Amino acid sequence: MSLTTEKLLPHTQDAATVMKQLEVTEEGLSQKEAQKRLTEYGPNTLEEIKGPGPLSMFLSQFKETLVIILIFAAVISLVVNVYANLTIPGHNEPPIDAIVIMIIVVINAILGFTQEYRAEKSIEALQKMAAPQAHVLRDGEPINIPATEVVPGDILRLEMGDRLPADARLIESHNIYTDEASLTGESMPTKKVANKIFDRNIPLADQANMVRASTAITSGRGLAVVTNTGMNTEIGRIAGFISEVGEKETPQQKRMRRLGRQLGIAILIICMVVLTVQVVVAWLMANLDFSTFLDLFVIAVALAVAAIPEGLPAVVTITLALGVQRMVKRNAIIRRLPAVETLGSADIICSDKTGTLTKDEMTVRELFVPGYSVSVTGAGYSPKGEFFFENEKIEPLKNEQLALLLRIGSLCSNAIVRQHNDGWEIIGDPTEGALVVAAQKAGYSDQLYDDYPRIAELPFDPERKRMSTLNDTPENETIAYVKGAPEVVLNQSTHIFTGNGIQPLSKEQRAEILSNNDKMANKALRVLAMAYRVCPEDLSDISPEGVEFDLIFVGLAGMMDPPRPEVFDSIKIAKGAGIKSVMITGDNQYTAVAIANELGMFEEDDAVLTGNALDALSDEDLTDAAPQVRVYARVSPEHKLRIVQALKSRGHITAMTGDGVNDAPALKYADIGIAMGVTGTDVAKEASDMILTDDNYASIVNAIEEGRGIGDNTRKFVSYLLSCNAGEILVIFLASITLSVFFQWPLPLLAIQILFINLVTDGLPALALGMDPMEPDVMKRGPRNPEEGVITRQVWTLIWIVGITIAFATLWIYTVSMLNLTNPSGLGLSPDEAVLRSGTLALTVLVMTQMVHALNSRSGHLSLFQVGFMKNRYLLVAIGISIVLHLLIVYFPPLQVVFRTVPLTLQDWALVVLLSASVFLVVEVFKLFIRHRAQQPGGSPETIKPKLPAK
Repeated sequence: MSLTTEKLLPHTQDAATVMKQLEVTEEGLSQKEAQKRLTEYGPNTLEEIKGPGPLSMFLSQFKETLVIILIFAAVISLVVNVYANLTIPGHNEPPIDAIVIMIIVVINAILGFTQEYRAEKSIEALQKMAAPQAHVLRDGEPINIPATEVVPGDILRLEMGDRLPADARLIESHNIYTDEASLTGESMPTKKVANKIFDRNIPLADQANMVRASTAITSGRGLAVVTNTGMNTEIGRIAGFISEVGEKETPQQKRMRRLGRQLGIAILIICMVVLTVQVVVAWLMANLDFSTFLDLFVIAVALAVAAIPEGLPAVVTITLALGVQRMVKRNAIIRRLPAVETLGSADIICSDKTGTLTKDEMTVRELFVPGYSVSVTGAGYSPKGEFFFENEKIEPLKNEQLALLLRIGSLCSNAIVRQHNDGWEIIGDPTEGALVVAAQKAGYSDQLYDDYPRIAELPFDPERKRMSTLNDTPENETIAYVKGAPEVVLNQSTHIFTGNGIQPLSKEQRAEILSNNDKMANKALRVLAMAYRVCPEDLSDISPEGVEFDLIFVGLAGMMDPPRPEVFDSIKIAKGAGIKSVMITGDNQYTAVAIANELGMFEEDDAVLTGNALDALSDEDLTDAAPQVRVYARVSPEHKLRIVQALKSRGHITAMTGDGVNDAPALKYADIGIAMGVTGTDVAKEASDMILTDDNYASIVNAIEEGRGIGDNTRKFVSYLLSCNAGEILVIFLASITLSVFFQWPLPLLAIQILFINLVTDGLPALALGMDPMEPDVMKRGPRNPEEGVITRQVWTLIWIVGITIAFATLWIYTVSMLNLTNPSGLGLSPDEAVLRSGTLALTVLVMTQMVHALNSRSGHLSLFQVGFMKNRYLLVAIGISIVLHLLIVYFPPLQVVFRTVPLTLQDWALVVLLSASVFLVVEVFKLFIRHRAQQPGGSPETIKPKLPAK
């Protein structure tokens, strides 16, 4: 809770006023008052908002339209079966149809639940970041208390290494620096002061007199008065944002929901039409009674079973799960299955700068000494890099000026560089670490510290903005090495070290140094100056006044948190795929734009928007401006949410990458949130849809490529399954209104046969299509339009063409077989025998045409000869297994009884193969037409142009 929310903004008031408002003295609260406030305002914890439990999550798997239709069909089938067993003499068959359908539904639910079962732990992760202990003043005495007992008004004692338990206003600050990277995105430790700030609207990252819960003290000491605890802290507000965002529906879920709704409506209409026609015909023939109506109703249920692609939900789930496994090998962990395909639709990636686009490791990029401007390569803390002067590689230790500059930077630093696992890490200040690494790149080793032992140190002071060390040299001299802000060091210098030795520092040389400092600063480099002074042998006053004067200026070092080397190519690939990259950072705009320019993210017409400018925009104005903005600087968590909301309101499918606490709300709201697995906080990971195990931006591009491939394959197997179901629908529909009416023949297919085809025979090839290799142009076309359905108009056309072909072949062989077998001049079989044989032929033709069409489905426009028969071996194996399973139900006696089949002859098989080839020929002609049309002005059928809905 907070005592200050309604009364004041703590950073705009002096410390005494804040303490007065909080009713606390310099001795701190009394124990009695602290207990009273703890009772009144509650413990200093974040509210735990529980996510859905396991049971709720499992039940949510049954909400899809297709699954609901399947359950409804199973219930109807069960009711009809039970009624038939009770009313029809001798009828005592188990409800196989209903049982099989429900088994599939449950399997699908288990698969989805297993993949998605991750409790929403964002709040728990935030709680883990809270400090376990707090150092406070109570009754004038310093004591340690559990962080949960901290209350507004408590006086905190701050020391290096402390993690802040609450938000607080500084009372005293002795060289305090805090690490706020996870909260604000600021890559460097932030200097803190106790001074009053007059700007009420200053961004969070610039509130230098405030310290925040969950951040850490990296150096210094001081006192602060607690202003906010629990959910009223900045981290608490972020927790609130996360809980308010709620669940999101992915484009894949929207498409499948739309497809399920369309199929459901179509199935109901077809079933009602068939049942109505059958009832009318039976009434006209004076043959309508309850038993007949029940038979007709069974036909309608059979039609519904034929119309529903029972295997579709399971195939979608399994395909996505297999895609998840492939992504793990490409360093991406998917937390929510639908996010896999959503990646393929993403057209904007909003990325945090620090640690995502950059390495979050300060690196020296440029050096300046009189006569030389040198660039330094390498990234991060790895001591590998080269030095270039006018594009030519040089050895800096052979240049006396550069060697001295690098030596000062290393000796006048306290950071330690060490190898850690497979990488390098810095112990100490990142800026000093960058100087040490630069010296190591040049060839200096730890021997340098032995050759130049330190005998004294004047620590860095923000008031004088410099640091000095006194070191003995191999020449038995004592030298003061100084580093600090360029203008400050320059003001203390009277001479300059040049290629011609030590010279008095002239006005022209001062102007040259300041000009180079400005050039580096304009490149968003942090610049430090190096100087030295040879101390007299009788030096006794080791103080800034006694040491830091009459300095000899040596040069400048410019450093920055560099971009990851692989990110440039990744952004270029993303751009070629129609994906825009947007930087959202808490850093200042100059640093952000410099990084964006270096990465190729920023172009001439692109815009930059700061947090303050964003605050001045209405939601509508931000929505209008968002598509042109490529860099957002000095932003807060609320800003990030507004940005993502603005982009989504324009119809963009937005991915958000990040690793800090500040990224969590936007990660959760974005269409797909991508967290860094190595440097990312638990908060970011738990709020995300996907986690990168290598923190590599390139892995995002790989994941998008995989997502697009999965999206393509989803459309392939959905098209295949619906084509097969269209054939089955037409067989049942046409047979029920023609053959059953005019010849009184039973339907060519039984419900159990249709179920077997849909779940087993069709299911395996469909699953194999979900593993089809990616097409080579998958990252050379625009993102898929999120408003487009799973099936396009062109694919619907193909589905019905294939369905008609399959139905014609199946009904033709059934009709011809029934006429021949029941003809007295032919075999003269009994009606039951004729139905068994003709039904087996019809079933076999249906299965074999679908197996041929599985091969057709590998591409929507390329010939099978172009795609190749052998590239998807999973499909060949699946087709082989499906054919073997069909042979079992045709030739294995126990299964013949269940599926009502009889063995076929070689002559029968010859006819089956001939009819099955018809679907191959028809589809090849259709694809030829598509390719011919694509060559006309208008573009390729495989290039899907992004389309934004009207605002």
